[in-house]
Amino acid sequence: MTEDTTINTKENDQKSKVLIIDDDVELCGMLAEYLESEEFSVDKVHDGVAGVTQAQAKKYDAIVLDVMMPKMDGFSVLRELRPTNVTPVIMLTAKGEDIDRIVGLEMGADDYLPKPCNPRELVARIKAVLRRTQLAPPIQDEIKTGELVIMPKSRKAFNADTELPLTSSEYNLLEVLARQVGQVVDKETLSEQALGKKLTAYDRSIDMHMSKLRQKLGDDDQQLIQTVRGMGYQLTSK
Repeated sequence: MTEDTTINTKENDQKSKVLIIDDDVELCGMLAEYLESEEFSVDKVHDGVAGVTQAQAKKYDAIVLDVMMPKMDGFSVLRELRPTNVTPVIMLTAKGEDIDRIVGLEMGADDYLPKPCNPRELVARIKAVLRRTQLAPPIQDEIKTGELVIMPKSRKAFNADTELPLTSSEYNLLEVLARQVGQVVDKETLSEQALGKKLTAYDRSIDMHMSKLRQKLGDDDQQLIQTVRGMGYQLTSK
């Protein structure tokens, strides 16, 4: 933990905890101040190595991760965390750098914002992530289709008795599809229900997350999750 890390008091235990990993000290301070005014508990570190250490040492509800940092960049941090850490990650990318957003989503980021970002929009994105991961009430204890088992209460998914290492967004997408197994779910619905945002023109977030989800399911031939061109995606009962 660095000197700049905010120490939570007892009264902060009930607040949603956010970790900001960004080498821009001034921006970190501004974002932390705004988040704290919105009743979040915030820790902040200023390089990737410290970010990995902090994220592994403490449980967070969301992580805000910059791409360009000294010692270890944001992609490397995400690569290091994802095998064991499914905390939702919102990446901060250079304005106009589409490749950063695409790579981040492919590696398991849940959302992204271009820098410099509006603190109010960041709060809205974090709240949307938290609604998806914490506040959505499960309709049933288990959803089963073929060898796929989804457990909404614990937000875990198993394929052939093997737990899938899914990110928050990947899990959300799979659950939305599983609740409508055999039916085509359009991208607009998937974006709103799984990612908590309206689908915009040229937004490939759904496609990127779906590609990673298929890899983890061993569904490279797209027999389990089928693409219905011009419409959306469909989970089969195979």
